[in-house]
Amino acid sequence: MRWLGIIDLTDGTRDLAGLTLAQASAGGGDALMLRGTLVAEMTLPDSARPEPLLLFAQDGDWPIELGLQAVPGGGLSLVLQQSGQVSHATLNPSKSGRTGQIRLTYAWDSLAGYARLTLERADSDRVQITALPPPRPWRYRDLMTLLSPGPLRFLSPALTYLALSDQLEPVGPTPGLDPSTPVATPLGYRAAGTLRRGDLVLDETGASQPVLHVLHRELPALGVFRPVRLRAPFFGLQQDIQVSASQRLVLRGSEVEYMFGQPAVLVPARHLLGTSVATAGGGLAEASAINPGLRVCYCQLVLPDHMPLRAAGGVLESLYLGSLRRDSIRLGASQLAVVERSSLPEHGPPRYPVLCAFDAAILAERRVA
Repeated sequence: MRWLGIIDLTDGTRDLAGLTLAQASAGGGDALMLRGTLVAEMTLPDSARPEPLLLFAQDGDWPIELGLQAVPGGGLSLVLQQSGQVSHATLNPSKSGRTGQIRLTYAWDSLAGYARLTLERADSDRVQITALPPPRPWRYRDLMTLLSPGPLRFLSPALTYLALSDQLEPVGPTPGLDPSTPVATPLGYRAAGTLRRGDLVLDETGASQPVLHVLHRELPALGVFRPVRLRAPFFGLQQDIQVSASQRLVLRGSEVEYMFGQPAVLVPARHLLGTSVATAGGGLAEASAINPGLRVCYCQLVLPDHMPLRAAGGVLESLYLGSLRRDSIRLGASQLAVVERSSLPEHGPPRYPVLCAFDAAILAERRVA
């Protein structure tokens, strides 16, 4: 099992089937969940005073209080009290006082005495990680209450979704291609999900590049992970393909050079929603009997030089690692923690600028016209 509960706070849909099953298997609501991960995605409000985002409290023989609030200057503060033990951390994703969509991840392993709080921005590859004191476990009963509507919790409209996993979920570079995406190789197109380390793929110049690693991951199909269907024949696509909202396309052409003075630009797929070239995609049909659209599987390729991939006739960004291998803390919290560090490449700064939502929409409409 992995994602036990997911709630979409934009429309109120939720899937708690996995949590219900795990609670029953563990012996009931008072049983303890010794490790797991809570994920919250949100847009921080631009406020001159502290503003609550999530409040939760439960008394009894296992008291717990969880508070998450936005603080002036674009910061985020978390306070967790469990049976008299207090964990506190403040992170600031933007020193400018304004920021876009962010994702907060609290992971704990009470047996190992390990807990971390991580903050990621949708428009940045940077990851902020803070170690927390050895954690207490959570009761399944309290997790169910946290993820269910009721008087014991408050959720701000700024939150996009909440998700609970029974694993220590990785942070940092995340795959964004549907496994069925056809990727160009010297022998023709192959589904991205069938590629393995050592296979060759074609970059945007037509040159062969070895695949160093292939990442596969199941994620909540919400927020920056929600599926986006890119429509053919736009962007040179020979067929529709599905990617995550954070997957970036590489766009070239006379409009790009005229509008931005660059040979190419990177465009996150989420910036294309609402235009004629992209629509909302779908999640895993088999993931849940209650709400099958709340989970999705992605994969992605790591190449030596962060070269763009040819996929279904279009050009997509391969997985960007930056200097991940030189940062033991970020590497240890990432999905690549299990691989040999010497096998990881070091990627320089992205080759092309990343467009904001407004510029991406204008460029997309020009392509349609």
